[in-house]
Amino acid sequence: MFRGWYWMTTETGAVVLTVLALPLAALVMCALALHRRRAGRTSPWRNSLADVGLVYGTVPWLWIVMMPGTYAGEVTGRVSLVPFADLLEMKTLGIVGNLLVFAAVGCFAPLRFPALASFQRIVILAASSSALVEILQFVLRLDRVSSVDDVLLNTAGAGLAALVSWPWWRAKAREEDTAAIYQPV
Repeated sequence: MFRGWYWMTTETGAVVLTVLALPLAALVMCALALHRRRAGRTSPWRNSLADVGLVYGTVPWLWIVMMPGTYAGEVTGRVSLVPFADLLEMKTLGIVGNLLVFAAVGCFAPLRFPALASFQRIVILAASSSALVEILQFVLRLDRVSSVDDVLLNTAGAGLAALVSWPWWRAKAREEDTAAIYQPV
């Protein structure tokens, strides 16, 4: 069907398109920040980086994990509910990839959405989102293994990213708390 476009249906294609889209993502972030600054919004650059970072840092990974396998639709999905069973057999690239799936959410969501500015909320969001992805892989019969280890790694990646970015989004939450205290009623 798409013989010349076969590379787009592979993990390599997702990585290539993601790299090619980086200048576009930077341009969108700048345009969004300038628009927000002209509109008088607070933290236009920070919020624009968070918005674009959430999308650019999550969508390609979701594209990869939702790619159908060779026998998609023909076989029932496989489920692995024993923690750490698949982890012992995973290659380094698989572990790193799973850590990155929701890392952008852990990094940028607390910055963009004040209600998520806590480590526990980020972990809950990442775990539930990851569980949803694994359930979809099974229900859609994508010829993939729906594994509890994927959920654990996706959640750990979001948690680690939240810890790394914590000083950044924690400072913003403190600024907002201080501004709210000193606002005239």
